[in-house]
Amino acid sequence: MKILIGGGGTGGHIYPALALARYALAEDDSSEILFVGSASGLESKIVPSAGFPLLIIPARGFQRSFKQLGLVIWDLVRGLVQSGKIISEYQPNVVLGTGGYVAAPLMIAALLRRLPVVIHEQNALPGLTNRWLAPFVKRVCLSFAETEKRMFGSSRIVFTGNPRASEVMNLSRAEASRFFGFDPLQKNILIYGGSRGAQKINQVVTAYLKENLLPDRVNLIYITGEIYFKVVTEELGQLPNRIKLFPYLDQMPEALAAADLAVTRSGATTLAEITAIGVPALLVPSPNVVNNHQYYNARLLADTGAAVLIDEKDFNQLKLQQEIDRLIEDPALLEEMSRNSKKMGVPGAAAKLYQCLQEVASS
Repeated sequence: MKILIGGGGTGGHIYPALALARYALAEDDSSEILFVGSASGLESKIVPSAGFPLLIIPARGFQRSFKQLGLVIWDLVRGLVQSGKIISEYQPNVVLGTGGYVAAPLMIAALLRRLPVVIHEQNALPGLTNRWLAPFVKRVCLSFAETEKRMFGSSRIVFTGNPRASEVMNLSRAEASRFFGFDPLQKNILIYGGSRGAQKINQVVTAYLKENLLPDRVNLIYITGEIYFKVVTEELGQLPNRIKLFPYLDQMPEALAAADLAVTRSGATTLAEITAIGVPALLVPSPNVVNNHQYYNARLLADTGAAVLIDEKDFNQLKLQQEIDRLIEDPALLEEMSRNSKKMGVPGAAAKLYQCLQEVASS
């Protein structure tokens, strides 16, 4: 099967696509997979480093000003033309869109050529591109079942979960703890701000650590994001061995498996990962995303008792101390949160999405 995948901008659109691609190759090593993305999105770095080919097309996010709107339309037209050329040369059996503005021209070009198109929507609140195109595609695959009520105009909706969940399942907590040099009998906290990092989380965590608020005999894996790493390391200076500081971490499955508690944003891929394993979480949704969709993602977990939701405006080192101390000192509550989190996880998500692609490709 030849699969053409479009989507990008943030890790939330890219990592699920990569998980699906790796699953497809594991199932059938004769599979051919080609990614289409933008030069400015994270896909330009992440996809090639993962070993997959990536072709670049013009794409630009929606803007409200008249001048910027003209540039958006111009890039959309150029992206459509370029996508058409890619489709003609590659001849895919199926096209998968994982969201982001770069997916729009590719999916439109595929629909105009009457190719089977599948959408994968990661968030509880669906993105603009996916909402617009949902009525015209063969399948709309969802990470959250609750998203269906917000995806209008399509009867071809399938709840698959997020494929990234399938890649974080295979390590024991003890094994993962030892990977970081931690005693498996001690508690571990994982703090990270998503694929790019988060300035507010770094500011709060830096203050938290400078004031020595981390409980004794509790270890910390702290991922700052590459652009914040220098500032954080200069602020914190020399750290004890129980605090492991990283700008970026390829070994996220190990970090998640080791974690007894995660403090993070609430992007869709992040939530797919933590629910697949059942990691209790303190979620601080980013207010700087389209339609505030991270809040809706976090609300789903908070309402089921899998996470604690903290609005960014209320997030400071004292609030972080209060919540970490409360949860770390209550193993029964952590265990209950873990069970609730696992109930929301879909560890077989990659297989379900791959099945959808097979079905539409052969129909």
